[in-house]
Amino acid sequence: MLYGEFGITLCDEKRATPGYTLFSPLWQSVSYLINMQGEVVHQWNWKGRANAYGQLLPEGDLLWGEANYADRKNDVKTGIRRVDWKGNILWSYFDPTQHHDFSRLKNGNFIYIGLEELPTDAANRVQGGLPGSELEGGKIESDYFREVTPEGKIVWEWHTHIDLDIEKYVVCPLCPRGDYLHVNAIAETKEGGIMISCRHVNLIAVIDKATNKFKWEYQNLDFGHQHDFHQLENGNYMIFANGAHTTRSNALGGSQVIEIDPENKKHVWTYKGSPPHTFNSRHISGAQRLSSGNTLICEGISGRIFEVTPKGDVVWNFVSPYFSSPDLKGPAGNQNMVFRALRYDAGSSEIGGRLSPNPYKK
Repeated sequence: MLYGEFGITLCDEKRATPGYTLFSPLWQSVSYLINMQGEVVHQWNWKGRANAYGQLLPEGDLLWGEANYADRKNDVKTGIRRVDWKGNILWSYFDPTQHHDFSRLKNGNFIYIGLEELPTDAANRVQGGLPGSELEGGKIESDYFREVTPEGKIVWEWHTHIDLDIEKYVVCPLCPRGDYLHVNAIAETKEGGIMISCRHVNLIAVIDKATNKFKWEYQNLDFGHQHDFHQLENGNYMIFANGAHTTRSNALGGSQVIEIDPENKKHVWTYKGSPPHTFNSRHISGAQRLSSGNTLICEGISGRIFEVTPKGDVVWNFVSPYFSSPDLKGPAGNQNMVFRALRYDAGSSEIGGRLSPNPYKK
C-alpha cells in the first residue's frame, strides 16, 4: 500500500462492529487498545519489545510475548508474561527459544512454540528448500511445542524429530532449509486438539495430544505460507493465506483470508482484495471473526487493521502510525508492522467494564 494517511481512514458506524482493538507494534515496547475512532484508551508499556503480540484473557489480564534485549549484541531472552490491567506482572515463563505464538488452554495451562536444533539423523531427512541454506555447519532447526502449568511444570511436549514423518513434508524451494517447519501459530480446538501452522511447508494440522500424531491436516501450496490458523465458533477453521511463493500468485497475486470446512476442506468463505494486489502481506498477519459476522483483518506488513462484511465490503480501516526506531538494524528499523490484532466487545469479560460502554467515545 502507499503510505499517506494514518489512524482511522474509514469508520462506517452502521456496519462496523463496535469494540476495542488490541495490537502491539512489532519491535516496540507497548501494547495499545484503541476505540473505534482510533484513539488510544489504554496501553501497557514494557522494558522489552513485543515478541509477536498480546491477547486479553477472559479475566481482563494481558498475555504478552516479550523479547528482552540483554545488551548491544542483541542477545535476546524471550518468553510469555501475564500482567493485569495496570501492568503488574502476575506470571512469567521464559524460554530463550520461544517464538511467534502462545495460548492459554481450556484446562488453564499455557502452550507455546519453541525452536531447537534437529539431531543429525533427523536433519538429513529434511527435503527441499534452497540448496545450501542450512545454518552454520549445515545445521537445521525446527519447532517443538510445550504445555506448561501456571506453576511452570512441563506436562506435554511435541518435537519435530520425534513426532513428525519428516520426509512427507517438503520445504518450499524458495525457503531456507535451516528453519524447517517455521511454525507461526498454535491454538486449541473445541475438542482439545492442538492447531499448528507450518509456514515453510504450507501445512495446517491438528495434533491429537494422546498420540502426538496429526488427526487432521491440509497441505496446499496456494496458501502461500499461511499464518493465524484457528477455529471459529461455527467449528470451521480460518487462516490468513499470505500468498507468497504460490502457483497462483505472481507480483499481482495478493493475500487472502480463507474459512475452511474441516469436514471436506472446502473454502466456504474467502476475502481478497479488489483488485487482488491491493490486499497483500507476504508474512506475519492474521484475521478474527467478530460477533457480528464481520471479519477483522490485520494486513501485517503495512500495519493496516481493517474490518470487512461477509460480502467483502470494508467498513472500518486503521493504519498504525507507530513506527519502530530507524536506528534498529535490518528489517526492524522504521517499520509500523503488526503481527496480529484482536477486537473485544465493550461488554466482554476481557474489557470487564474498565472502558466506556460506547467504543466510539473516549
